Amino acid sequence: MLRVALLDASHGTERTRRNFRRELDAPLTEFDVTAGDLPGFDYDAAVVTGSRSSVYWDDPWIDGLTDWIRTAADRGLPILGVCYGHQALAAALGGRVAAMDDIELGYRESRRVVSDDPVLGGLAPTFIAFETHSDQVVDLPPGATLLAENDRGVQAFRHGDCWGVQFHPEYDQASAEAVTREKDLPAERIERVLDADPDAYAAACRTKRLFDDFTAYARGVATPTAD
Repeated sequence: MLRVALLDASHGTERTRRNFRRELDAPLTEFDVTAGDLPGFDYDAAVVTGSRSSVYWDDPWIDGLTDWIRTAADRGLPILGVCYGHQALAAALGGRVAAMDDIELGYRESRRVVSDDPVLGGLAPTFIAFETHSDQVVDLPPGATLLAENDRGVQAFRHGDCWGVQFHPEYDQASAEAVTREKDLPAERIERVLDADPDAYAAACRTKRLFDDFTAYARGVATPTAD
C-alpha cells in the first residue's frame, strides 16, 4: 500500500485536507507543517499543499519545511508541490520565488511544453486549472525541466522525482468560490471570477488526473515492504 505524507501548509484551512483526501488515491498521513510537525523519510511519496504564507518569509516553520524537502529530494522521495508547495520545492532545490505585480486568480489556461512527462504528460496540450497566487517561481532550480507555462510564467516543473504545479488541481467549485470571496479585491473582479464559463470547471476536473499519474509513478518507484 502506498504511504503518502500530506504536508499541510494551509494554517488549518479545513478544505485543504478535504480536497487532497478526495483526490489522492492513497491513505494520507497528515502533518501540520506550520506547527513544525514534519514526517520522517519512511514514506513512499509526499504532497506539499498551498498556503497563505510566502516562502521568503522569515518564519521558522518555513525553514524547517525547506530543509525537509531538500533532504527528501536528495533521498529520491517523489514529491508533488501544489501552489505554495510548488514554490517551496523550487526554493528548496535552488530556484527563486518572488512576489508578482498582481494576483493570478480564476480558471486559467496553461500550455504544456513537454509531451512525455509521467505526471503531466496525460494532460491536454492546453489545459485549464484554478489559480490563486501572488508569488511565482521566477528562476527554476538548476537541472529542473519546465513542464507548463502561461502568460504569467512558470506553471509546472520537474526536478528528479519532484514535481511542482502552480495551479490548484485539487479544488472543487466550493473551494474556488470560497477562496475568491476571501480576496481583498474590487467587487467587479470577484464577480468576473465567480461568473466564469461553467465549462471551465469541467475542464479543470480533467486536470485532476495528474494526481492519479503522480501516485502511479510513486507506486512504480516505491520500495516494497513486508505486510
